[in-house]
Amino acid sequence: MKASHYYAIALFAYLSLFSLLMLWNTVLSPPEKLPVALLLIITVSPLLLVLRGFLKGNLKSCSWMAYISMPYFIHGSIEAYVRTERLLPSLEVTFSLLLFLGTSLFVRQSGKDSK
Repeated sequence: MKASHYYAIALFAYLSLFSLLMLWNTVLSPPEKLPVALLLIITVSPLLLVLRGFLKGNLKSCSWMAYISMPYFIHGSIEAYVRTERLLPSLEVTFSLLLFLGTSLFVRQSGKDSK
């Protein structure tokens, strides 16, 4: 596959994960004890740190996006284990894995193409 295909997968996973986190914490299951704004800052802001470079296809930013996606995988795995309703955590795990694989393979393929 071409690097652009991996980038498209990563971009789809990023947008899906971002949308899922926004909907999960505001509409689908708002927190009872914490303010919604605080929870959004904690959960969504790490995805925004390297967004500019990621959208430009910067290899270093894409590598960092792969690292940033791993806590979401861990969070989704723990939530899927603890909760009785497992759809949202399973989606979080799926999107974070797609983001990790898409960005990792994009960086790898881009490195091969540049040589």
